[in-house]
Amino acid sequence: MTHRSTAVPSLKTALKRGLLGSLLLGSALALAPADALAGACPAGQEGVGLRMPDPSPAKDVTDKVVASIDVAKEPAAIQDRQFRLRRIEVKPGGVVPWHSHGDRPAIIYVIKGEITEYASTCAVPIVHKAGESTAERHGVSHWWKNTGKGTAVLLSADLLHVKDADPGMT
Repeated sequence: MTHRSTAVPSLKTALKRGLLGSLLLGSALALAPADALAGACPAGQEGVGLRMPDPSPAKDVTDKVVASIDVAKEPAAIQDRQFRLRRIEVKPGGVVPWHSHGDRPAIIYVIKGEITEYASTCAVPIVHKAGESTAERHGVSHWWKNTGKGTAVLLSADLLHVKDADPGMT
């Protein structure tokens, strides 16, 4: 009878583990964004209060609430908050006016086109392209402009105070 040590895996086991690891890593890389920094403020350009409020009014932008949830009635029981999903379309030259995320975190996903963000926390404009997302947190105030040639289509998910419930981007 032969005795195989359990301390050293067999060649067959090692190959299986290696193959499985390679498949998992390959899958993770395939699902990862092409460029982790795409649509982010470039290194060395970040800061606080780098851009002052812009007075440009809303222009050529439509904002439609797709769905919303009163989260006070959900297990999270967050009082006076609404979790909402909006579809925002910004025509070429269109503007989403200056607004703050001091008390309204949001995540924006660009479905189509591209749009330029002018954030208080970045010294240079940030271009967001289709397939990219950005998190908007406290400490960020900004405005957006469609500097592209086609309509930009965005999805915005935010957690807003019920008292502030407004279909607009302010």
